[in-house]
Amino acid sequence: MAGSILGNRVLRKEDPKFLTSGGKYIEDLNDEPLFAGALHVTYVRSTVAHAKITSIDLSECKNSPGVVAVFTADDLGLEEEPSAFNPMAKRSHLAKGKVRWVGELVAAVVTQRPDQGEDAIEKAIVEYETLEPLIDVEQAMVSKTLIYEECGSNIVMGTVEMGMPDNTGDEIFKDCEVVVKGRFMNQRVAPCPLEARGSAATWINGRLIQWISTQHAQGVRTEVVKANKIDAENVRIITPDVGGGFGAKISAYSEELLLGNIAKHVGKAVRWRETRSESMISLGHGRAQLQYVTIGGTKAGRVKAYQLNAIQDSGGWVEVGTVLAPFMTRPMAQGVYDIEKMECRTTSVVTNTTPIVAYRGAGRPEATAAIERAMDIFAAEIGKDPADVRRMNLIPKFDQPHQTKIGHAYDVGDYGAALDKALAVAKYSEARAEQAERRKRGDKVQLGIGVSVYVEITGGVDPMQEHAKINILPNGRAVVFTGTSPHGQGHVTSWAMIASSETGISIEDIDVVWGDTDLVPSGGGTMGSRSLQQGGVAVQKVSIEIVDQARKLAAQLLEANESDIVLDKQTGAFHVAGTPAISKSWSDVAKSADVKSGLTHEGIFVAGSATFPFGSHVAIVEVDTETGMVKHRRHIACDDAGRVINPLILDGQIHGGVAQGTAQALLEEFRYDEDGNPITTNFAEYTFISAVELPSIEVVHMETPTFVNPLGVKGIGESGTIGSTPAVQSAVIDALSHLGVRHIDMPTTPERVWSAIAQASA
Repeated sequence: MAGSILGNRVLRKEDPKFLTSGGKYIEDLNDEPLFAGALHVTYVRSTVAHAKITSIDLSECKNSPGVVAVFTADDLGLEEEPSAFNPMAKRSHLAKGKVRWVGELVAAVVTQRPDQGEDAIEKAIVEYETLEPLIDVEQAMVSKTLIYEECGSNIVMGTVEMGMPDNTGDEIFKDCEVVVKGRFMNQRVAPCPLEARGSAATWINGRLIQWISTQHAQGVRTEVVKANKIDAENVRIITPDVGGGFGAKISAYSEELLLGNIAKHVGKAVRWRETRSESMISLGHGRAQLQYVTIGGTKAGRVKAYQLNAIQDSGGWVEVGTVLAPFMTRPMAQGVYDIEKMECRTTSVVTNTTPIVAYRGAGRPEATAAIERAMDIFAAEIGKDPADVRRMNLIPKFDQPHQTKIGHAYDVGDYGAALDKALAVAKYSEARAEQAERRKRGDKVQLGIGVSVYVEITGGVDPMQEHAKINILPNGRAVVFTGTSPHGQGHVTSWAMIASSETGISIEDIDVVWGDTDLVPSGGGTMGSRSLQQGGVAVQKVSIEIVDQARKLAAQLLEANESDIVLDKQTGAFHVAGTPAISKSWSDVAKSADVKSGLTHEGIFVAGSATFPFGSHVAIVEVDTETGMVKHRRHIACDDAGRVINPLILDGQIHGGVAQGTAQALLEEFRYDEDGNPITTNFAEYTFISAVELPSIEVVHMETPTFVNPLGVKGIGESGTIGSTPAVQSAVIDALSHLGVRHIDMPTTPERVWSAIAQASA
């Protein structure tokens, strides 16, 4: 292929394995000698949302067929440990004294087979003294019932408590001609990865070896080290293929962290796998943010002030979800708009529900959803086209850092161009004309058009660096070691492309290794759309540097000056400039370095700052006004992730993001009854999107390279999710706006749509 391979649509190297022999997942460890004859762990879980534990009787469990051992917190010597995000909140990996959500672990049962564990846990008798369940986040804020008594409140974090400015109320809107308020619920969703969690652990000569389905092997190792009170060199974490994570598999959970302790007690390897129902209630949830917005401006459409009060439901534990509002929603609250006055307050509150963790976008989709809905209700109030109001208020194009009112510096942006591109492909004017005709005719099925413009932050969370290593083998093949961890993102292909572009080695001859802490001891994992801009750039860095090293060795082999040696990337050979007939291959060079191991180089890329991908989405839907049924007819996505390494992989990431964003807008919601019992614990009750509900996604390419890294790349893994959700939600509302409907909370299910129509016409 002439020129650089970068920027070309290259088929994924990893796909033939998945399409033929299949990947190797946690459930495929049967052929691993270390886990031959492994015992199985099944957990007794709380059946109530909030209660004191008065007694735990496992005597009948012990007598159940196949049971090897049973454990409570005391049996394993577990102590309550403080949350990393609020040290006043404490709990142990098996509940001690109190349970705080349905599904929290109470005891562990070890059996010879997994089915025996399912039978045995049914014989566990746990007596509870029930406490008031706090399911509603606003009720929890003011309740005298405390989920963590030592915290003194159910409010466990907030921007005001952290010393950030409070909202000033209506004062900032005094100069506005029009002021509109809204209350929006960014609902709780379950991540639903195709592969549920699983793990296996064993001790070999005092060393813990644990396989785990995770997005961050090195980070999990730190957690496992702490849980088992051993040195890091005595822990090896191995990540096989991972069937999806979406942020929920970044950290290790109690189920995984207990396995080392349990394995030591029983003296054998142990395995654990969760059922789909367990996954629905125990794998951390996403979103769950209540938003109060106020927006004000002129009757002509200029927005002058915007205020957001975001109340984050943390769930039953003070996990990473607690910090998403102050550290992700707040910084991105201003979005793409040039607003004179901007305020944002966030409050994180514990409830008796499944803990909230990072979920694709993690705080940024919430910020975008809030301001995009605010722009819509403002446009509706003044009777202006929502696309025109957005265009009027966009931050002008910039190629140097733009400082926002909140305090972030966006790297580069051309928000108007993204909006115009998306509107052009959508044929926006024609869609509006068709909408007008349907309204004029009084059609049963109405057309709705939703528009969103967004910016997000990627690669902005520690560690803002990544490790990479490249080993050129004596046979001329290359192995790239990366601290990122793919679970569908296409790292094997992209990293091979980057290494190939610098070394000239064919991508077919480049392998990629990740997720084994013995082989890759340092790494930041895959989250926050950081992989390419940090991990990929690290691969580029070490590839460039190993070429420099190889040039020195080639000079010796060719008996020439180093400055005269060039690398022909088309042939992957070194030669003296002007004399390509006499050359040395990568194999020659690698053998000269070490005849057995070849040539190796490693290094770390440190990012100077985050990047800020942006884009615009247009959704077109049809809504049946008699049934409330919504059909998503078209979706246009213009997502600017800087320089594109592989358009095929970029499109795949956008498609996946749009699917998840659309699902939240139309279908998904994890719900509880008033007692805190989850009522959407399987795919029969939890409406999961499929290809049937999705249109063919129209991707509009736009590249605005960043100056933050040498590749000019930004994140793309979450952008589709961020841009699509408000566009689809707004499209549904727009279809009904002529009937008096101004807002419908997500998900815009037929029932909610029908109810909104009925209320508007009442």
